[in-house]
Amino acid sequence: MYDLSSVLENEAVSEVRPGTSILISGPAMTGKESLAMEILADGSRNGDGALVVSTSDSAETIVEDYRDRVAGVSNLQLGVVDCRAEGSGGGLADGDTPPGLYVHKVSSPGDLTGIGIGITKCLEALHGAGAEQGRMALVSLSTMLTYTNRETVFKFCHVLSSRLDAAGYIGVFTIDSGAHDDQTIQVIKQAFDGLVEVRDGESGREARVMGLTDGPTDWQSL
Repeated sequence: MYDLSSVLENEAVSEVRPGTSILISGPAMTGKESLAMEILADGSRNGDGALVVSTSDSAETIVEDYRDRVAGVSNLQLGVVDCRAEGSGGGLADGDTPPGLYVHKVSSPGDLTGIGIGITKCLEALHGAGAEQGRMALVSLSTMLTYTNRETVFKFCHVLSSRLDAAGYIGVFTIDSGAHDDQTIQVIKQAFDGLVEVRDGESGREARVMGLTDGPTDWQSL
């Protein structure tokens, strides 16, 4: 089981089964991406593998930021799928890829087949390096939805959930709830086991969990 309660202080996420996929939904500037990355970083601090799928930032930026976030962690095992690369394939920039780092580049956030291949290769590399459990973050589905339709993104998320289940990893995916109509959000939500909603409340950023317990939890400060 994965315990996410050290990041998201909520009993509903204290025992998350391997293979679980969670959608983090909220308006812009409410900390969705930071929450997703901190869930990964918390795992890295405990020896889990980490896989970041980015539709906006380059692999180089992701690696630099993530290393800063988990500073002091030895034997870091990190996979990155860079969906905004000019070329496609493995490797990091023009240099040698450091030990523990696995990068796959895809030419467009709309190339879901290429992204899926990159995720599979990174998961295989992480497993091969001994990271038999870990966490994946995909940031963000909203960018994918500007390149392709919601039904295609739904199918991609559904297939990806099966891959994470087979690998024993968990996945967190972000979406900007203000960027899409209600029907699109409802369709995408169906591909996930649970939902974390975030918002700016009266006392700051708040979150609640749905789908992982019998009913929605109360809003709690992040």
